[in-house]
Amino acid sequence: MNQIITKSFKDLFSGIVLGFIVKTTLISLSLTGILAWLLSSTLTAFVKQYLTWIPWEWAQTTGASIAVVAAAYMLFVALHAVVTSFMVEPLLKKLARKHYPDSPAVGNSGVATSLLVSLKAAGIFLGVFLVTFPLMFVPILGAVYMLWLWSILIKEPTLYDVGSLFARDAGKLKTCTTKTTTILAMIGSGLNYVPILNLFSPVFAQILFLHHVIPCLKDHR
Repeated sequence: MNQIITKSFKDLFSGIVLGFIVKTTLISLSLTGILAWLLSSTLTAFVKQYLTWIPWEWAQTTGASIAVVAAAYMLFVALHAVVTSFMVEPLLKKLARKHYPDSPAVGNSGVATSLLVSLKAAGIFLGVFLVTFPLMFVPILGAVYMLWLWSILIKEPTLYDVGSLFARDAGKLKTCTTKTTTILAMIGSGLNYVPILNLFSPVFAQILFLHHVIPCLKDHR
């Protein structure tokens, strides 16, 4: 685990990864801005209705404002994960050639399937968040809740993106789908708590899975 994290951090701040992050961030911010503008009134009305159980009007208004900002941020996080998944294949192949020249890519991630898996995860993520977001305000529990929620967003799409490139046998890939992948997804998601570094979170998860999956597949040949 320590080796996976160390390698991933070194890759994360390399030139090719930084350039990739700039592109995905700009695209994701643009999409978030458009969707937030289109959905802002609907989202505000939904949140205010959801908070009618609070007896004080000022608390409803304040809670609604916080929730709308949080929802906009979650929308960006979800879109950034989808955009990263859609564009990451060439980057993963370059990193694999660098670290694992004896384990070349044996396939390609299907664009349609990758997008579908990512959108499904993003939909589940946003749906669960909108229904359960008050949990994020609970001390300590809220932090763990958010890591778990973010891990739902990135685990399955990332496993698909990496596995489809390097696993000849889907059965062997399942042997690498352990508690480790959930922990790695939560580690990658942890960057969402750090300003600026939150932009690195989706690709960090991809790199973490790359350094987990390829050695794991080699061990199960």
